[in-house]
Amino acid sequence: MMFKLYLNPVEAQFSDVIHSRMQSDLGMPEDKRVHRFIPMDAEDFYYPDGRTQAYTAIEIDMMEGRLEETKKALIKLIFQRLETEVGLVPVDVEVTIKEQPPHCWGFRSMTGDQARDLKYSVKV
Repeated sequence: MMFKLYLNPVEAQFSDVIHSRMQSDLGMPEDKRVHRFIPMDAEDFYYPDGRTQAYTAIEIDMMEGRLEETKKALIKLIFQRLETEVGLVPVDVEVTIKEQPPHCWGFRSMTGDQARDLKYSVKV
């Protein structure tokens, strides 16, 4: 979530940063880019003191299985790349990874624990 004023001009660049990290750090294939942007109007978004109107909350949903070190590296590199490529200072970024067991994911008429044809591993 971010104010429309700040997000709309950098949305494609923002997506590129996130997806490049998902590919490099998690081994996700190019065709697995799934991003939703929810730009907020100023009157609909309250953010913590000490942040600017560029404050951005990023939520990443994934199946359980990645190592703690992998997830930490992903978060740190998202901060770095957003600062260097989009101009968002780290104090204005919050990243949350939400994990669910594979049986809680549903796609292509099956659950994640039934899938045997994934083009990536969740054990990284």
